[in-house]
Amino acid sequence: MSRYFTSVLLLLCTLGCLAQSQPIDLNQKDTITRKYAYGLRVGIDLSRPVLTFTDDNYTGFEIVGDYRLTEKWYLAAELGNEERTQDEDLDGDVLYEYTTSGSYIKAGAEYNTYSNWYGMRNQITVGGRYAFSSFSQTLNNFSFFNSNRFFSPEGFVVGSTEEIQFENLTASWLEFVVGIKAELFANIYIGMSIRLGHLVTNTDPDNFRNLWIPGFNKVTENSKWGVGYNYSLSYFIPLYKKVKKKEEEPVSE
Repeated sequence: MSRYFTSVLLLLCTLGCLAQSQPIDLNQKDTITRKYAYGLRVGIDLSRPVLTFTDDNYTGFEIVGDYRLTEKWYLAAELGNEERTQDEDLDGDVLYEYTTSGSYIKAGAEYNTYSNWYGMRNQITVGGRYAFSSFSQTLNNFSFFNSNRFFSPEGFVVGSTEEIQFENLTASWLEFVVGIKAELFANIYIGMSIRLGHLVTNTDPDNFRNLWIPGFNKVTENSKWGVGYNYSLSYFIPLYKKVKKKEEEPVSE
């Protein structure tokens, strides 16, 4: 019996020595495979329904969407329709009133500059759009501007109250876009963006000019720049998953 225990003890000692002779790997590689969802995200701009409800002179809607191409790059687009009635006021008197109505489309790309922890899908993006709008202008009424109020002390001389239509108007512009998107719940996102636009083409009607363009907003005299924004609520539709590529570790010399 003592010989048996002696043999077992010698075997354990031998195995212990062999185990200690194996080098310990202090730089073990992560073998966990991480997959990231790719797909289509669609939603609406929340600001336009709010303006439609609160402003009697405005109606509009906008559909927003993006598609994830790579880990950082997204294709993005917006499609909308707007109608707004405005007037030009001088010294408290209305010189003319007009209504602009039309549709627009914007398409481009965005780059996500935000580095998420694993499992998070928030974004801070920069990107651009090419936009095109087709619309019409209606001059609802106008008065003749006259700084001499001798014949019209109560206001400008009325020119016409009949509507004048200007059809088949178009405009195009480039937009620089900065925005954020945060995942509130699973696949549901809230976002906002600020847009700086620069007009490329703009077909002014005869005897009038485009003062407001759907999708671009107000057009100022002698300037081709405009500013816009949106607040979006969208839903992400996952279509497939891709394994994230591991970053190559620097080779130590």
